Amino acid sequence: MKVQALGHVVLRVRNQQRAEEFYNGVLGLPICARLDDPHMTFFTLGNHHDFAVAVVGDDAETPAETSVGLDHVAFKIGESTDELREAKSHLESAGVKVLPIDHEVTQSLYFSDPDGNTVEVYVDASDVWKQDPQRVAQDEPLEL
Repeated sequence: MKVQALGHVVLRVRNQQRAEEFYNGVLGLPICARLDDPHMTFFTLGNHHDFAVAVVGDDAETPAETSVGLDHVAFKIGESTDELREAKSHLESAGVKVLPIDHEVTQSLYFSDPDGNTVEVYVDASDVWKQDPQRVAQDEPLEL
């Protein structure tokens, strides 16, 4: 077996409407389908579906930061720092608190969705990783 590509990511959320307002309304991910049982929303970025949310209910517990599970999901938004600055402004105007990080290979904004799931949006900044793969492990504050 050989994995060819990452197919999609599914996050658990408490409320479908709130998740749709965030992922579609704030982040602009196009909705391609909904499922009623179990309640899910599927988003597309050009594939049949690339991302989805599965509703677990308003009383769902928030996992501890030290529990095993998905750490974050990342979406590429472009190639330039200007695009990242625009995203920062857009997110902050929507009331989203962002943390800018320079990974050398990418420049990123980290923030939480309404359920506390960590989301990253990033732009590619360098292809230095092609010669030195360890360089993807950089983590410095980013001034925007």
